[in-house]
Order: sequence, then C-alpha cells, then structure tokens
Amino acid sequence: MADAGDVRRLALALPQVVEIDSDGFDFRVGNKGFVWSYPERQPGRPRVIRTDIAVLYVGDEAEKQALVLGEPELFFTTAGYDGLPLVMARLDRLSVPRLNELVTDAWRMRAPEDISGLV
Repeated sequence: MADAGDVRRLALALPQVVEIDSDGFDFRVGNKGFVWSYPERQPGRPRVIRTDIAVLYVGDEAEKQALVLGEPELFFTTAGYDGLPLVMARLDRLSVPRLNELVTDAWRMRAPEDISGLV
C-alpha cells in the first residue's frame, strides 16, 4: 500500500514540480497545487496535518462524486471541500500504481499546457 514517501517520489518525478515547505507534503506545478497532505480540522482543536491522507485535485465535481460514491473505502470529502474539485485519498488503502495514476492525472490537469503533454 502507498504512503507519504510514495506521494513524494511520484510527484517529484513529474516535470516542473515544486515541493512547498510544510509539515507534510505539498506539491505544485505552475504555481498550482495538485496533491498535498490533508489538513484535518476538528472543532475546538488545532489543525493536524495528516500525511496518511492525500488531497488530490480531480478536475470537476462529477469526478469527485464518482470517486467518493464509487469507492468510499478509499476516497472521501468534508464540508470544507464542498464545491471544490478535490478529494481525499486514504493512502494506506491505495496501491502505488493507483496512486501514480491519481497523482499524474492531478498534475496533468494543473500543469501549464506547454508541459502537460510531456507525461
């Protein structure tokens, strides 16, 4: 199963990816985030950076709902992400090949057009 090290390795293998300094992981391309650690917020408690959960850009609400409803054991969302094309993935339940597909797809959707066709 996948972990934060796999996220880092897969994201940094893609062209023009920058890792932003954080308590977990946070990757951008063309100054746009495409995968980062889940900043869990619970009422009355400080935010906790969860490196066992990745937030991934998925492009649109239809894709988000397909993942969340189709594979709820792997993917979820929270009220704080309502209306945003982002989904949370439980890394310890994802295979590395599936994580690679998700990270690469997120990168493609966020990368500038001149580099998105390179992978």
